[in-house]
Amino acid sequence: MYRPIYLASKSPRRQELLRQLQVPFEVLLPDDAEAAEALEATRGGERPSQYVERVTRAKMTLALATRAARELPDRAVLTSDTTVALGSRILGKPADAREAVEMLKTLSGQTHRVITGVAVGQGNWLRIALSASRVRFARLSARDIADYLASGEGFDKAGGYAIQGLAARFVRDIQGSYSGIMGLPLFETARLLSAHARRRTPDQ
Repeated sequence: MYRPIYLASKSPRRQELLRQLQVPFEVLLPDDAEAAEALEATRGGERPSQYVERVTRAKMTLALATRAARELPDRAVLTSDTTVALGSRILGKPADAREAVEMLKTLSGQTHRVITGVAVGQGNWLRIALSASRVRFARLSARDIADYLASGEGFDKAGGYAIQGLAARFVRDIQGSYSGIMGLPLFETARLLSAHARRRTPDQ
């Protein structure tokens, strides 16, 4: 089976999905949470796939530096990032209730993409994979949106919703990876971990 790794994420969904793969892990979070959140800031003209790959890579750089600074055992690190995109528009985590309402209004009756990046790294060895899925929402009424946001479920999620929770009732169709939409594509994750296990040395 898989060797122990560090998971550079506080997401309970990613932890649940790693357990599903039977991957032993220890959560590794940076000391400066605000600096970590700042990595997710968008840049003008950046395509959604470029954004996800850049943030996933930046999270890896920070996580590897954190492991080294704490002089923790040298194990592989896994990082991941998820965004929702409607065309070229990136919908991250809503900053407040108003933004959450606007995001759900935007997604109402539309097909959007959920792009998740996952990276595994140790020393100079690094591999990144992207998973892109399509999600089609039903048309949402103002009551649908208000009731959903009252649950508090979507405020720390890209696009303002969690497909594995109450928002599942809005989803008419998905094409792609359900686990990727949740935040960690298991197919790509398993392949990266297997590739890491086959490397000849930690830095190759």
